Amino acid sequence: MNIIEKENYSILEDDKNNVTGFSNFLENHAYNQIKDKNIVIDLLKYKKLTLEELLTFLKLSNKQRKENKSFVIVNDAINIEDIPEELAVVPTLHEAEDYIQMEELQREFGLE
Repeated sequence: MNIIEKENYSILEDDKNNVTGFSNFLENHAYNQIKDKNIVIDLLKYKKLTLEELLTFLKLSNKQRKENKSFVIVNDAINIEDIPEELAVVPTLHEAEDYIQMEELQREFGLE
């Protein structure tokens, strides 16, 4: 796993080529390291991502949201219409940053 630290979030990248393995690793081995941060999951390298692969991040996303932290997946290969509301998926890293900033403001003003 590659980690890029930003001011108010961390970008996590899979250093292998296994989406399901990456989500399992994050949930079962790296969670204590990342749980206190807003998280961006960079899956841009996956040009044929399936909904089933994406849904492997749902449990982790729910944990983060329960702790009032953002969890955003970045991928431009999957049809946005197929993604359940519980997952935040955006097509670019810039949009992920914007999404986190918006959620931070909503939390700050008690709008969530």
